[in-house]
Formats: sequence, C-alpha cells, structure tokens
Amino acid sequence: MNDLPEGHPVKVYLEENQLVRGLITSINSINIVTNNVEFKEKFARLCLVEKHFARKENQLFPYLEQYGWTSPSQNMWAFHDDIRAIIKLARPLVNNGETESLMIVLQNLFGNLEHIMQVEEQRLFPNALQLLQEDDWMEMRDGDEEIGWMFDEEPASYPAHEKDEYVHPSMDTKKRKLPFSLEGRLDLEQGHMLPEQINWLLKFMPVDITYVDENDIVIFYNRGDNRVFPRSAGIIGREVKFCHPPKSVDQVLMILREFKAGRRDEAEFWITFKGQFIHIRYFAIRDDEGAYKGVIEVSQDVTHIRGLEGQQRLLDWE
Repeated sequence: MNDLPEGHPVKVYLEENQLVRGLITSINSINIVTNNVEFKEKFARLCLVEKHFARKENQLFPYLEQYGWTSPSQNMWAFHDDIRAIIKLARPLVNNGETESLMIVLQNLFGNLEHIMQVEEQRLFPNALQLLQEDDWMEMRDGDEEIGWMFDEEPASYPAHEKDEYVHPSMDTKKRKLPFSLEGRLDLEQGHMLPEQINWLLKFMPVDITYVDENDIVIFYNRGDNRVFPRSAGIIGREVKFCHPPKSVDQVLMILREFKAGRRDEAEFWITFKGQFIHIRYFAIRDDEGAYKGVIEVSQDVTHIRGLEGQQRLLDWE
C-alpha cells in the first residue's frame, strides 16, 4: 500500500493513521497539569478521528457491501462506537481537569485506536484494494469531500491530474451501481423512490405536514391516522388564509409576507390542545437560486417527548 498515488482514499486513511499515532505519542509526552492548553489542542485534534470513522461508515463500507463483504459494516462499526463512547467519557474529564481518571481513560482510548488501525492496515484496506475497482475509488473520493478529513488542508485530488470543481451531493448526477431498478422511480435529491414509497413515507411520519405553494395555495397534506389537526381533501387547492381560524389568520399572513421577502425562514409556536403539548413550525421553501417556492407547516404532539428523562439505550417493547 506504500505505492498508492497521492489522494487515493486508502492513502488518505493511512496518512490519518500516521497523524493519530503522532498525536498519541505527543499527548503521552505532555504534562497535562503544566501544559493543559497544549494538551486540550492535541486532544481536540485527536477527536477528529470521527471524520475518519464517518467516511468509512458512509463511503467505504457501502462500496464493500456491493461486492458482498458486509463484515466491516456489521463488526468494525461497533468498534467505532466503542471508541466514540470512550471519547465521550473523556471529554468531561478533560474539561474538569480530572487528571488521574483522565489518564486511565486516555490509555484505554489509545489502545483501542491502535487496535482498529492495525485491523484497517492488515485486513480492511488490503481487501478493499482487491475488491474495489478504480471507478469506485474515484467516486468515493468525491463523496469523502462532503464528510471531510482530519487534516487542516484538503488532501490531493484523485486522480491527481483531474481536479474537478467540487459538486455538492444534491447536484451530483453521476450514476452509481444500485441493487434496485430505477424504472418507475422518481429521482430525488438523495435517492430514488417509487411514488407509493413516497406516499408511505409521508403517511407514516409522526408529524402533520401541510405544503402551501408560492401562490398561497394548499397543494398537499399528509394523511396519517393520528393527525394533530384534522384535514380533509377539501383544503387542496384552497387559499391558505381560508384554512385557519380568523383569530390566527393575521399571523399566518405575516409569516407568508416575511418568508416571501426573504427576511425570515422559520416560525415556531407551541400550544396546549386537547390535553396535548403541540409544537408547530413553519419553514420557507426556496429553490437553488433562493426564490420562494412556498411554505411547509409541521405540527407534532411532543407530550411524550417532553416527559422523557435520562437515557434509554436498549430496546424496551414491554
């Protein structure tokens, strides 16, 4: 792997591993008490390993799955989460200056990082280089840019002689290998869905959604079984000011004016309604040029959410 060209995704992963090892060595040599500022800077830099993990999970692993190798997605991801948990444990110790406990946690972190880097270098990356095609690596490099790297400066482009202008994923039109047919599917900003899948998605969302177009006409609402506010098909094609009680019309019209003028993009309310605590938000919709294309109203019963305390990390269906 030493002869990989500059900018190749695997070479970048390896360079990040070198950076991680250098940071570990540097942190181990620092007197945390007398050099606390330097230590915090090094530790914050080490925490950027999250970007290394995120690229693997969202970029490398999906390509490996296309070639039938699912083990990294199922197993290595769990190691990532273990390291994330250790970093989460270390952060308050760093902030509170609890040096003795911090040193123990850091050594656990360093050991886990070294272990996963060895697995990457001895198994993951060599196998990936055998499985993936050159086009895969070129496509991957484009997506890596969206997530980022641990470095201050962007790595070399790949291939080195093809430095294309950055393309946001929403504007990316490259065709990639997919495990399903595109026939009958709508090409969305991210993904491809059948019309009935879009309908199911909207129907089963745990929120009420109403879409009013740029002409203030209601063109859509989702029809879930547990809507907060009742709707009927009669509102489709109706001017939105006729769809609200007279006492709230002025506020609705003011929101529309501010959205259209570009002075606001969001409005938020919360009320008690039939014993439920309801969160209501309005979001301006704009096209890629910033032109106003309407507003969506999103309402949700957050009574249960407001009552949550502590944490629940395990499934409890009883």
